[in-house]
Amino acid sequence: MNQSFPKELWNTTQIILSTNKILIMKILVGSKNPVKLKAVEETFLLYFKNVKIIGMSVNSEVSDQPINEETYIGAENRAIKLQKLNNDQSLDAEFFVGIEGGIQQTYNKWFAFGCMCIIHKSGKKSFGTSAHFELPEIVTKQLLERKELGHVMDEIMDQENTKQKGGAISYFTNGKMSRKELYIPGLISALVPFQHEKMYFG
Repeated sequence: MNQSFPKELWNTTQIILSTNKILIMKILVGSKNPVKLKAVEETFLLYFKNVKIIGMSVNSEVSDQPINEETYIGAENRAIKLQKLNNDQSLDAEFFVGIEGGIQQTYNKWFAFGCMCIIHKSGKKSFGTSAHFELPEIVTKQLLERKELGHVMDEIMDQENTKQKGGAISYFTNGKMSRKELYIPGLISALVPFQHEKMYFG
């Protein structure tokens, strides 16, 4: 385990018991999308050796195509719902991760991005975002009509369920970046406060 994390977060990561068993850190993710689950797994394995990623379908309580701050709200809602499920069902998870893809207007242009909300079982909460990439007007017009980006890209790419594959970022980068690769830096960013707890949480 990477010891850059505070000691209070070590208690369920790699404790070797007298029976030589190793406790596994459970992380709940508010989606069953394999791309999101793999991104979370690879990110947490940068810091912890033994993790179990559990995908659960939860409602974001925002539109299917979030716009601007809806994206942050959707990610947070997912993480909060996971925390409640964890408490209600005694799942014994350590972290709850909500990931929401959305669009944001900046400098008179529209950008696609992913927002990540991570909540620790203690209640400490943080946010991160992926890189933003500009969308063409032909796509933006449909998204502002609340058509989901994944469905728009399915039509453009003439494929099905592209959001569980490379996603829009793979198409627009000509395969140089996948959706998973887009999300991992955002998840790393969301974990920053947990590496410097005194500075962020007091």
